[in-house]
Amino acid sequence: MYLFGASGHCKVIIDIIASTQNLTIEGIIDDHPKHADIFTIPVYNTKIFQSFSDKQIIVSVGDNRTRKRIVNQLAAGYPVAIHAKAVVSNYASIGEGTVIMAGAVVNPDAVIGQHCIINTAAVIEHDCKISSFAHVSPNAALAGDVTVGEGTHVGIGAVVIEGVKIGKWATIGAGAVIISDVPDYAVVVGNLGRIIKYNIEHE
Repeated sequence: MYLFGASGHCKVIIDIIASTQNLTIEGIIDDHPKHADIFTIPVYNTKIFQSFSDKQIIVSVGDNRTRKRIVNQLAAGYPVAIHAKAVVSNYASIGEGTVIMAGAVVNPDAVIGQHCIINTAAVIEHDCKISSFAHVSPNAALAGDVTVGEGTHVGIGAVVIEGVKIGKWATIGAGAVIISDVPDYAVVVGNLGRIIKYNIEHE
């Protein structure tokens, strides 16, 4: 398999895969390589590949919009990567291309979409629904039955109470406390969370 994107986020995904020992990374692909290798894994320019259709790839890019753009451009297979020290219920559903970092907890009947990032020590409680291309940051905690829309970024240490619905391509700031629904594209910060602006409506 290959990783697409030679960033800091890539290093964490390498660590996830190393923890499981059931996948081997043949190389890292990047549009503009800055390094010859990362942790001795070679980095290749995308220009040397004619096609990706016969390859297994995880898009190792942290930015949600960029990750979606890359996925939309590539016809490839997309495995799931779950750190050996994550706790993922057998009754949870995980979409293709999603990565789950060390210490994260995903509880029963949670549904995680495609190409999501469930970051270090994040908690996804029972019956949560996380749409594709979302990112739940380190130490963020989503109580039961929370919905997170496509492409939304839940910041580090944010807390979302039970049953809240967060729209698509929203941004929840670091440490925010969310006790009511959040509309599409909203940027919410603070305790209690308040909308300070809206992201550009571009997907």
